Order: sequence, then C-alpha cells, then structure tokens
Amino acid sequence: MPTPTRTTIATLSLGLAAALLAGCGSDEGMATSPTSSPAAPAAASGTFPVEITTAAGTFTVAARPVRIVSLAPTATEMLFAIGAGEQVVAVDDQSNFPPEAPRTDLSGFTPNLEAIVGHRPDLVVVTDSAREVAGGLEQFDIPTAVLPAAVEFEDTYAQLEQLGAATGHVAEAAGLVARMQSDIAALAAEVPKRDEPLTYYHELDPTFFTATSRTFIGAVYEVAGLRNIADTAGGAGDYPQLSSEAIVRADPDLIFLADTKCCQQTADSVATRPGWSTISAVRSGSVVALDDDVASRWGPRVVDLLRQVIAAVKAVPQPAAVGAGAG
Repeated sequence: MPTPTRTTIATLSLGLAAALLAGCGSDEGMATSPTSSPAAPAAASGTFPVEITTAAGTFTVAARPVRIVSLAPTATEMLFAIGAGEQVVAVDDQSNFPPEAPRTDLSGFTPNLEAIVGHRPDLVVVTDSAREVAGGLEQFDIPTAVLPAAVEFEDTYAQLEQLGAATGHVAEAAGLVARMQSDIAALAAEVPKRDEPLTYYHELDPTFFTATSRTFIGAVYEVAGLRNIADTAGGAGDYPQLSSEAIVRADPDLIFLADTKCCQQTADSVATRPGWSTISAVRSGSVVALDDDVASRWGPRVVDLLRQVIAAVKAVPQPAAVGAGAG
C-alpha cells in the first residue's frame, strides 16, 4: 500500500471547478500547479518582517497581520486551524467552514479589487484562480499569499507552515502538521490487507463526472488501498465524464458520493438509476455519502475524509477463502 508521501495530486481546471463545485463551497480555480516549497528557514522563527516563498512566488509580510482576508475556502480552514482565526476579518462567499469564519459576498472566482481593499487587509490569501489580484494589491502595499492547489500531501503541510509564518503562528502550524502526519500514518496502517484491491467510483455530480487516481481525491483513495474505475472506464482528462453503462460494467465495490449537498444524491437515489441495482456497491450497501466540501479541499479536514473512506473499506467483508469449511 502506498504511503501518503508518495501520492500525487492533480487538480481541477478552473472551468470544471466552476461548473461542478461552485455551489458546494469548494475552492475555485484549482489549476494544476507544481509542488509548493516549504516555508523559508528565516520564517521558522515567527518574527517579522518575513519573506515566504510558495510555488506561486515570494511575498513579504512586514508585521504580524491583524486584518486578513481569505478568498479561498481551503485557506480559510487552514488559517483557523493554526489559530489565526481572530486575525481574519473577511472570507469569500464559499468559505463555509468553520462556522465562525466572517463570511462575506467577496468572490474568489471573480475577485473585486475595490471590495477587497475596502476591508483594509494587511494580508490577503488567494488561490491560483485569483492570482491576478495580487498585482492589483501591490499598489496598496498589501501582501498577497498565492497558494496553488496542492499536488501532494506535502503541499498541504507546506502551505500550513507558510501561513503559520505569515501570521505569526509558526509553532501552531508545525504542531498541526505533525498531528496530521501522525493521524494519516495511523489510518493508513488500519487498511485491511486484501489479495485484490477493492474498486471504487467517486461521483462529482449526477451526470457522472468523476476523478482519476491522478487527482487530489485520488490520492486519498490511494492511501486507502483502493483502485479507481475511472482509470480504465474511459473518458478524457483527470476529471472525465463516464457513461452510466461504463460504471455498471466496471461494477465498483464502493461508491463515494461527493454530490450530496450540491445535488442531493443519496444511496437510495443511486439505487433507482437504471441498471445500478446490480452494482456490487449498491447490493452490499457500500454507497458512502461524503461531505462535498470536505471532499474538494486539501486542508486539515483531509484527515476526516480519509477516516471515513477507510471506515468504508473496513466495512466491506473479506472474501471467503476457497475451500473454507470443507473437510
């Protein structure tokens, strides 16, 4: 079984992210990006000014920020998880976790420079899709952290450390990273050994868009020892649209629904689809409802997602040994 450090993450294109996930509180503009660099050694002290380099470039924070604006749901979750929540004065309209995040009508899809500046930020955090806003904020001397979508687990850890350095929460970020690494390793160790890996289908929406193993969500499933039917069932790109017939033919052992909030899909609705009652996952009750948001972000809650996936894997009975009970 692969370890988390070896799993790679490919990310949604802006168009597909907007089409499939905009209404589900997911990070927008998740474009393919190189691996993020860890926070610079000088940032480890938690002192200011601090210069931090991410995969998108370098930014400098002159003093500990007290008015942070986040235009990315994953960044919002990270900021609150490392203890910087009290410094956050505004988040975008898709940042719905944690509940106390100061949600506004700011958009990470179509950022409005005037609206952002109106919150008088001393640090703005965005994803690749809003990268252009960084140039506009330069004229106001507002530092902007551009955090590209993660391409492997190490990128999540690096971004937590980068935000820790940028906000004065170096120790808290390091502690969270250590806990995540420990939790993920412990969960990976719980995966039952099988002669043949279980297969799965991950549903992004009811029109059968899915994700291959080369994606963020595919990386999570890889840790759980699963094999993705999207890798062989046809469809183009890392986020292909499969046919209903192809999914039925692939007969996955597990089905994970990441369209329960946006599209109200359930195990019951899946079972009523033509031909789907014959799928192993449906017959065995192995259709798992995920939280759309958790399944589309690469922040601290990826541990919760992995825990749910592995619990579903453990619930699938091992096949009986050939000849068991004979004699």
